[in-house]
Amino acid sequence: MQERMLGKSGLGVSALGLGCMGMSFGYGPPADRKEMISLIRAAVDRGVTFFDTAEVYGPFTNEELVGEALAPVRDRVVIATKFGFKLDAEGKQAGLDSRPVHIKQVAEASLKRLKIEAIDLFYQHRVDLEVPIEDVAGTVKELIQAGKVRHFGLSEAGVKTIRRAHGVQPVAAVQSEYSLWTRGPEVEVLPTLQELGIGFVPYSPLGRGFLTGKIDASTQFAGTDFRNQLPRFTPEARRANQALVELLSAIGTPKNATPAQIALAWLLAQKPWIVPIPGTTKLSRLDENLSAARIVLGADELQKLEDAAARIGLEGARYPEKLEQMTGR
Repeated sequence: MQERMLGKSGLGVSALGLGCMGMSFGYGPPADRKEMISLIRAAVDRGVTFFDTAEVYGPFTNEELVGEALAPVRDRVVIATKFGFKLDAEGKQAGLDSRPVHIKQVAEASLKRLKIEAIDLFYQHRVDLEVPIEDVAGTVKELIQAGKVRHFGLSEAGVKTIRRAHGVQPVAAVQSEYSLWTRGPEVEVLPTLQELGIGFVPYSPLGRGFLTGKIDASTQFAGTDFRNQLPRFTPEARRANQALVELLSAIGTPKNATPAQIALAWLLAQKPWIVPIPGTTKLSRLDENLSAARIVLGADELQKLEDAAARIGLEGARYPEKLEQMTGR
């Protein structure tokens, strides 16, 4: 597995990371803990050095899982986690909270759950309009100076916020949804990151599973699966958006590559400082995803993909309106 640098931060990670959220949260019942520990360690054995989690995944259980799985190889990996949500007594999300005192509390709790002495990359999970971003960045700067955090990140932030934060504490990476069916970051975010020397970490690079080709209009999700709430995952939207999967398949077939592999290879080809973090709970899918790092799309193939994708009208918003309002701020 090749290494990539997240911008000018000096933080080097594997070209593909592993998003761990779905092992505990978001896509139905949590997967078997022992199996997920084995899967995470299998990723390390295959050269993955970048692992993504957050306190709200579970909540808390995903950090505990990642911490246990990576404890034996701590010196070989980079662990990213996040702060910024308020949780009620039952552990459910109850709004945002990026007050300095809360950031510090989350950092201490995450360190314990992850069984580490320093958080490698600490993202603000969503921008909190009630707290100036300068205060947020300043608090993370204090944590860095105290040796409890190594790098600062932002998730789903807008360019004005990125610039203001970067002026207080250099931002190592911005994480946002980005794939062939979610291309919003191309307009303002990616040019800004290139200018400032900030890395980019696309989450849901396979469209929450849709771009794998394993989901169609008839697919039934578990009752607790987050995708049931997403406009882009209504049966009608899935049926309409199938054209994008067919395009990926058409590009992949001559290369003996799956739609998922082409989707990831396309992302890797966009910028050398982009590091996607596809998630999975299956070893076979892990191997499939990691093999995408060896696929080279030529200029003609990339242009063909761009031209064909531009002719496909995608249906459905990626989030319900309430959640969409928390992005790009």
